[in-house]
Amino acid sequence: MDKPIVNRVSNSPLITINLEKIRFEGTRCFFDLKNILDKGVILRENKIRDYVKNHDWTQYSSQFVAVGCSSEAILPSWSKLLIAASLKSYARKIVIGDLEQLETVLFESAINQLDFTKYINKSIIIKGCSDPSIPDSAYGFLINKLQGVAKKISYGEACSSVPLWKSNK
Repeated sequence: MDKPIVNRVSNSPLITINLEKIRFEGTRCFFDLKNILDKGVILRENKIRDYVKNHDWTQYSSQFVAVGCSSEAILPSWSKLLIAASLKSYARKIVIGDLEQLETVLFESAINQLDFTKYINKSIIIKGCSDPSIPDSAYGFLINKLQGVAKKISYGEACSSVPLWKSNK
């Protein structure tokens, strides 16, 4: 008699956390101040103020926006803040920086909203190697929250995980 195939992974007490599933849904965009600068490097206050006054900000409605500059220009802080202030009524979230910094802030917020009580004394696998757009910092935020709550934390897949931390309790 053949024994039935048993999926030991699905029957195990391991809990897998997949950061892809807690990512905030929505469009991300980079507002590049370079496009407002003369020759991509020179800031003219009157030009940026005219831009802010005449720009159609509604195109950023409900988006996650990173405000930065891709050129080598040295800009005063107020220039990015002026853009951020103009976006405030439209964007879901605004970050001064690049798209990776935006993603880091969004993941930190998403992780802080998780209910960690369901992970108390559990063996956790942080699913990894799946989406390169998830910043390493997101994994750092998650493991910091899990330590002291979980019994054991691993990284990878249930079939081939790397142990990261184990409680001394």
